[in-house]
Amino acid sequence: MDKMWAGRFGKQLDERVNDFNSSIRFDCRMAEEDISGSIAHATMLAKQGIIPWQDCDKITQGLEQIRKDLLCGALAIDESAEDIHMFIEAELTSRIGDAGKRLHTSRSRNDQVALDLRLYLRKEAAEIKSLIISLADTLIDIASKHTRTVMPGYTHLQRAQPITFAHHLCAYAEMLVRDVTRLDNTVSLMNECPLGSCALAGTTYDIDRDFTASRLGFDRPCGNSLDGVSDRDFVMQLASDLSIASVHLSRMAEEIILWCSWEFKFIELDDAYATGSSIMPQKKNPDIAELIRGKAGRVIGDNMSLLVMMKGLPLAYDKDMQEDKEAIFDACDSVKLCVSTLIPMLATMTVNKGNMLKAGNKGFINATDCADYLVKKGLPFRTAYKVVGTLVAVCSDQGLTLDTLPLQEYKKACELFDEDVYEAIELINCVMRRCSKGGPAPQAVEEEIKALRAALDLKRSK
Repeated sequence: MDKMWAGRFGKQLDERVNDFNSSIRFDCRMAEEDISGSIAHATMLAKQGIIPWQDCDKITQGLEQIRKDLLCGALAIDESAEDIHMFIEAELTSRIGDAGKRLHTSRSRNDQVALDLRLYLRKEAAEIKSLIISLADTLIDIASKHTRTVMPGYTHLQRAQPITFAHHLCAYAEMLVRDVTRLDNTVSLMNECPLGSCALAGTTYDIDRDFTASRLGFDRPCGNSLDGVSDRDFVMQLASDLSIASVHLSRMAEEIILWCSWEFKFIELDDAYATGSSIMPQKKNPDIAELIRGKAGRVIGDNMSLLVMMKGLPLAYDKDMQEDKEAIFDACDSVKLCVSTLIPMLATMTVNKGNMLKAGNKGFINATDCADYLVKKGLPFRTAYKVVGTLVAVCSDQGLTLDTLPLQEYKKACELFDEDVYEAIELINCVMRRCSKGGPAPQAVEEEIKALRAALDLKRSK
């Protein structure tokens, strides 16, 4: 296929350079956006009297037919083409003749690429947002069934204080709501139309940039033609959003992996979301969760690639920017794959309430509640803290827990202890009393669940 820019050159491009320069292998996924952008551009040209309406109709019909042929497989993408933009334009011209050659009036590939990428990533962001909302819904649905399922909360991966499984899951749901907010913010900033910036300096034609921006669902045209073609903030910002979301998915996956182990056994994954060993017949491995954890590194790497690629580029467009697509496409694909796999994996897992409670009964996670018991009887907290620390040491020496420690041992440490201490340190009571806003008490978690559902409904409606 002859290059559109071949008139300036006396030689054919070296075949190896052609392959190196080509981007059609990965930018072919933007064919739909390229066609939509071209139809809007042609309509604007005709409206402004820059091309005849007859040519606009031919262009529109030709592009719509190319769209249909690509979707049904009647038209195969020519991988020898430089990029999807040149392929579609060449195909259009071969079908409708000179009218097709008028399409690129007052347009450059620079603003065309920037437009297609914004359109494509806007769509991807919406799809990822929908998936993340579904994941949050799944977590909340599970949480609503476990507001009284007591488990140990951890710091430093050491048992710390009693919480509920619902409280733990809602923490991840809160992260996901923030992920959705970040995506919404990114789309808002992304939603400026670069079309009409041309190569870098606008055009001498009397174009209507507001028309094309509105037609394509943008809030406004980009305010500066140099920035319009060279801005990739929206790509880097989306990659950053996806990196943060991937960290959340990875942390969730890490806990799933821990909880599946025999050392915890808090949950068991459905057989459809685990794998076995080639040599050890007893194994049931959380490989899917491990892959989710691993892919977070890949998405973070894509983000770093984009930042490093852009950091030294002068205005306006530079060919380095072609490297933006593989990185952001990979990040989008990876996150979508992870979230869409994680949703059913969580929905089908079995929760072992007994093992959670058993773990909670060890590790002295009611020690703070024991100290609070003394504080409520008038002892300063730091004094109470020291008393209970001494009791924990006694329990450790004798192989006891605070629940099984005899009252006389309590009395030796502090005369304020009485029989009601055992009720005060019972795990379910410890949880029930932690009713501060955002805490693990069932009523507090139920309020959080209501707030999360309302927040997600609001996000869904945007």
